[in-house]
Amino acid sequence: MTKQYFKEIAEYNLWANTIVCSWLEQINDEQWNKEIISSFNSIQETVLHIISAEKAWIERFRKNPQIVWIQSSFKGTKEEHIKLWKETSEEFKSIVDAFDENNLNTNLDFKRLNGDAYSMPYYQLFAHVVNHATYHRGQLVTMLRQSGFTNISATDILGVYRR
Repeated sequence: MTKQYFKEIAEYNLWANTIVCSWLEQINDEQWNKEIISSFNSIQETVLHIISAEKAWIERFRKNPQIVWIQSSFKGTKEEHIKLWKETSEEFKSIVDAFDENNLNTNLDFKRLNGDAYSMPYYQLFAHVVNHATYHRGQLVTMLRQSGFTNISATDILGVYRR
């Protein structure tokens, strides 16, 4: 794996999240909060989970031992969620862009939210951040359709490579 690859997938993550945010800007509060059976019970809860996870990884990459899991405390509006998601995705991309390629195989020691200690190479963690968001973006597509929003476009990584 090369730094270029991780720069590309961080760019993809930002691009795809920005597209999803544009969809979210078009839905109403009823759709945003509608209870839908999935990993999380609404579009809002799913979006907040994605943001929370990405923010937690950013803090770990910065070697911050005190991870704040915002999913349990953030009570912002839909617009504030969207703004925070875009900022968080840009921040992740900046971290990857500035990362020293020689350290991709270096382990990051971190604690999970339950306190369990782990150590994994950065390249695996960068891939995980993007894969995690991709998984939940797929859920959002289904949830948006179930809430009546159908103005969905592709967010596959090929869209970034074709630009």
